[in-house]
Amino acid sequence: RASVIIKRPLFKVAWYNNGYKRIKITGNRCQSILSHFSPKPTLDDAHSWTMSFERVMKSAAGRGCFRQFLRTEFSEENMMFWIACEELKKETNKTVVEEKVRQIYEDFISILSPKEVSLDSRVREVINRNMLEPTSHTFDDAQQQIYTLMQRDSYPRFINSSAYTDLVKTDTRK
Repeated sequence: RASVIIKRPLFKVAWYNNGYKRIKITGNRCQSILSHFSPKPTLDDAHSWTMSFERVMKSAAGRGCFRQFLRTEFSEENMMFWIACEELKKETNKTVVEEKVRQIYEDFISILSPKEVSLDSRVREVINRNMLEPTSHTFDDAQQQIYTLMQRDSYPRFINSSAYTDLVKTDTRK
């Protein structure tokens, strides 16, 4: 794949020709990702993330910070897949939908993909049936399963992580 790499202090960004952005942060702090790629949360926003996983996912800053945390747990592909499905749902052009479905399948569903998400056999069967006539909802069951996985497994660890507690302690923004 062709890529362009821009180097700056603290981070490196590569844009790939499939449209996905890959980011490598040198450092483990949520603050660095927020300051460069996501809107800065207010202290109230950051505190609200403890109320529900849904609040994290509805917030661009919350998703950015949570994604950085998932990267440290080697499960960033879950967020990448969820975001790709959200983008797919916005698409209305049938040709573009079919291409995006194929790309998402190759990137996250195929057993050959290094970014394969963990799905049960029932959901894999549903996807394989849906691939016969791809729509913007081809991955709905899989997206829900990954959302639930992140909510049950990763979210509690995120809320208790030093990245989150440091953010809340050091965030003095209004």
